Amino acid sequence: MGSGSSGNTNYKYSLQKSENAFKAAVLIQQWYRRYVARLEMRRRCTWRIFQSIEYACEQDQIKLHNFFSYLMDHFTPSSSKERDFISRMFISGESFKEAELEKYCDYESIEVPDSYTGPRLSFPLLPDHATALLEAFKQKQQLHARYVLNLLHETRKHLKQLPNISHVSTCYSEEVTVCGDLHGQLDDLFLIFYKNGLPSPSKSYVFNGDFVDRGKQSLEILIILFTFLLIYPKEVHLNRGNHEDHMVNLRYGFCVGLGAMSRVSLRNPTEFPFSCSFSYGFTKEVMHKYKVHGKKILKMIQNVFCWLPLATLIDQKVLIIHGGISDTTDLDVLEKIQRNKFVSVLRGKKRKKSNRNVEIQETNEESKAETDPAGNEAAHSLPPSPQPAQAPSTANRLEFSRWVRQTVQEQIEWCRRLVDISESEEEELTYASVVSLTDLDGPCRTHQEDWKQILDILWSDPMPQEGCIVNTVRGGGCYFGPDVTRKILEKYNLQFLIRSHECKQEGYEFCHNRKVLTIFSASNYYEIGSNRGAYVKLGPDLVPHFVQYQANKAAHTLTMTQRISRVEESAFRALREKLFAHTSALISAFKAYDTDNTGEFDLEHVYCVTWEGLCGL
Repeated sequence: MGSGSSGNTNYKYSLQKSENAFKAAVLIQQWYRRYVARLEMRRRCTWRIFQSIEYACEQDQIKLHNFFSYLMDHFTPSSSKERDFISRMFISGESFKEAELEKYCDYESIEVPDSYTGPRLSFPLLPDHATALLEAFKQKQQLHARYVLNLLHETRKHLKQLPNISHVSTCYSEEVTVCGDLHGQLDDLFLIFYKNGLPSPSKSYVFNGDFVDRGKQSLEILIILFTFLLIYPKEVHLNRGNHEDHMVNLRYGFCVGLGAMSRVSLRNPTEFPFSCSFSYGFTKEVMHKYKVHGKKILKMIQNVFCWLPLATLIDQKVLIIHGGISDTTDLDVLEKIQRNKFVSVLRGKKRKKSNRNVEIQETNEESKAETDPAGNEAAHSLPPSPQPAQAPSTANRLEFSRWVRQTVQEQIEWCRRLVDISESEEEELTYASVVSLTDLDGPCRTHQEDWKQILDILWSDPMPQEGCIVNTVRGGGCYFGPDVTRKILEKYNLQFLIRSHECKQEGYEFCHNRKVLTIFSASNYYEIGSNRGAYVKLGPDLVPHFVQYQANKAAHTLTMTQRISRVEESAFRALREKLFAHTSALISAFKAYDTDNTGEFDLEHVYCVTWEGLCGL
């Protein structure tokens, strides 16, 4: 009897102990899930901040382009000398003639001193030259300007022979490796070659654009890729990205400079209309590394970029493009485009000139217009030039800044009316309507259509919704939905698309029912630990196999919490830079909401709307 009672007691005790242990396990599990959910929320918010600032920076490039375009469209030279000067600056520089380019970039006239200890190139190139370059760049050595120009010259000759769409077959190699954006991060390229092997007759590579900008070793990446391209022309393929663009490289460095200026004095921050948070531009890099021959190298690279192929087809089943597609993308048209005519995609758009021609005619024949009734009608049809209000004292910086902004806005509005560009055109959401608004009559129409084709494949992004709309976030290209992808695949009998252009946390991401694959090869893109890099391998079965990596060793030692905290801190720092760059405009906007001068306003609504409107976030 006693033993039975003791057994029951032990059983109840063990049952209670198990129950407590189970409750504890559930509590720990709930706590862990909440902790992971909070980390994931922080990670997504941080990612959103970085992505918003990155895209706002690209918008700044296009805004800057539009700003200078307006200036040039409405600048009236006072003499023939001024007109010739402007022509040389903004027109002749785009299309260097063959003989002029070779004379300007004459590498044979550059002597290599005996004291030079870096790698030396002789043509035709051999695999040993590529190996020597890799070792030299690992040792932080620099290739002499003569060899750089010689390499660019040979690369240009080779690219001119290639079609707009490269064709790759898995029959001649075991597999094809596709790499995404590298953005000047040489360590990622070294790691790819270490893990996957160097290009060879049995190891084909497709590099999908955006080799330059943001990282500090863009030129080294170009030199390595161009070297392997010349050694293995059938195994190495390069696509053009939106950063292989002369004006993007120039404006990117310009935006970086403004971002640095805005950080000079935080006590008395100065407002700038454009600002970027990323640290390095390709133009700035080349001029820093080659102070004597940097301009020649940039001019040659500018010409090489415009000869890069626009897309690659693997086994006629997988289309590789840098950005994306639109509902007007036509591969048959892409194959026929004279791609070298588009030194910069940002310069491709042409404005209507009817009203501008009227204005010039009225200006040149002012005396005739005064006596001719028809001339009077034409003159009166033009909007009068706005007369700026009297400038306030510069002692009141806020009032003076507001006056400058208002005056510039009035001038821009007047320019819009002169060229018949209304605000409503910028607010249209459908992509087809924007294309129709920018179409031109006559022989320029084909040029405009070609420009739209290239712009779309270099700048576009996928979206989960159906349809095709203007990419207002980046400021160029479009957002394309699953239906657009499906139509393209069916029309050209393709299996799926591979693109880059967007940073992904894991280095790759599928969308549109696994019919669109984004591959991004620059690890730690925003900050150490922010993302992995990846490349994809395709065999004869065209089944993608992914390899992920982290090029920075420090990223492997960080815990998840440390990694997210580090990236979060970097995101807030970038956000503060954006805030300081727009301080005056933000204060003015906040005061407009605070009509009673209380110093308070609705934080949730006003703050967010103001930020989005002024900073483009």
